[in-house]
Amino acid sequence: MKILITGGSGFVGSNIAIYLKKNLKGAKIYSLDNLSRKGSIINKKRLSSYNIKNFRVNIENFKNVISLPKFNLVIDCCAEPAIEASEKSPDKVFRTNLVGTYNILKKCIKDKSNIIFLSSSRVYSIEKLKKLINKNNLNRPIKIQKVINEKFETFSASSLYGFTKLASEKLIQEIFFKKDLKYIINRFGVIAGPWQFGKQDQGFIPLWVAKHYLKKKLFYIGFGGKGHQIRDVLHIKDVCEILALQIKKFKKINNEIFNIGGGKINAISLLDLTSKCEKLTKNKIIIKKISKTSKFDIPYYVSDNKKIIKFYKWKPSKNIDDILEDIYIWLNKFKNVRNFF
Repeated sequence: MKILITGGSGFVGSNIAIYLKKNLKGAKIYSLDNLSRKGSIINKKRLSSYNIKNFRVNIENFKNVISLPKFNLVIDCCAEPAIEASEKSPDKVFRTNLVGTYNILKKCIKDKSNIIFLSSSRVYSIEKLKKLINKNNLNRPIKIQKVINEKFETFSASSLYGFTKLASEKLIQEIFFKKDLKYIINRFGVIAGPWQFGKQDQGFIPLWVAKHYLKKKLFYIGFGGKGHQIRDVLHIKDVCEILALQIKKFKKINNEIFNIGGGKINAISLLDLTSKCEKLTKNKIIIKKISKTSKFDIPYYVSDNKKIIKFYKWKPSKNIDDILEDIYIWLNKFKNVRNFF
């Protein structure tokens, strides 16, 4: 089996490529990445050490995409993931996340390739997610009770990023309709782990650990600046394991949409994350408060994993402490850490 991973030199894509290379017998793994993101050159070197070839191709360029060799399966990880980029660079977000997917799908049709699409929890409606939490409750810790499943509302605004991921899902369903091709759509929540060069609006878990490790400033942004907002977190290793399982069971389980995240057990507030980072690094840093936030920000998201557990008998193996410790160990080994955080 020949597998192409788009965005293969990014954090998620590179880890998936290396994991499948090591654990999926008989599979030939390839990466597609234009190497435009910070850290992608480092990840490309990691891929090369495992003899994984990267095609330096811009996914927006259909002529270059269609000229690639034939693959049996495409794992589409390529995206502009930062929510704020929706406002700052809308054309780039649209071209990368939607036009890019369309180009890949045309390639799939030509080659008769199946696809696993990495979508996002951000397809869900912002206003509906905000209504899960009473505004007055943000002045104190939020109880982790509600979980979001695949039937949660997607009709109203979710950011341009969320729209492009949801539209890509619909494109896959439309283009593969009545064709002898299979797809799986995975709506992931927050993913974290080693080799993630995080920022405030994307990859905040390694950012939090790194800022404590380096004794640099951080900010509680939005919702009163209290740090009570909550996300569930999934280790990149667990992402790799569920994708490998999906590939192995593709003939039996396909054409489904799954929510996949850390779930209740791995849900954490920024305030609690700070506490854990202080204990882990033995450093206490200044965290300033910014009360106002972006209109795209949400105070709470926790994935409901019931469907993915039912279909695959899978559940996350790494808890939040494991995730933070693995990132901390990586930071200690990574020589150029100050240049990235």
